[in-house]
Amino acid sequence: MAQEDTLLDEREVSLLRWRSRRGLVENDLFIERFFATYGSRLTASQARGISALMDLSDNDLLDLLLRRKEPEGELATDEIRSVLEQLRPRA
Repeated sequence: MAQEDTLLDEREVSLLRWRSRRGLVENDLFIERFFATYGSRLTASQARGISALMDLSDNDLLDLLLRRKEPEGELATDEIRSVLEQLRPRA
């Protein structure tokens, strides 16, 4: 199994979930749905992507989640784009 595909263990998922708590309820709704759907099978690659997104301000994250903006610069990576698509609401 490639390193990107390595599954996180329960403790790693719990820590990532805790770190992902946000100040805006809107962001928390997206994030909670993400963990409910993918939490039991999160990969190291997904963890890196969501960690990078959690470094953003609440408003910048919400803009990305609502497709008001697209990732640019350091955020324009496959890992981040993939996780962002999983976080975003279905059209």
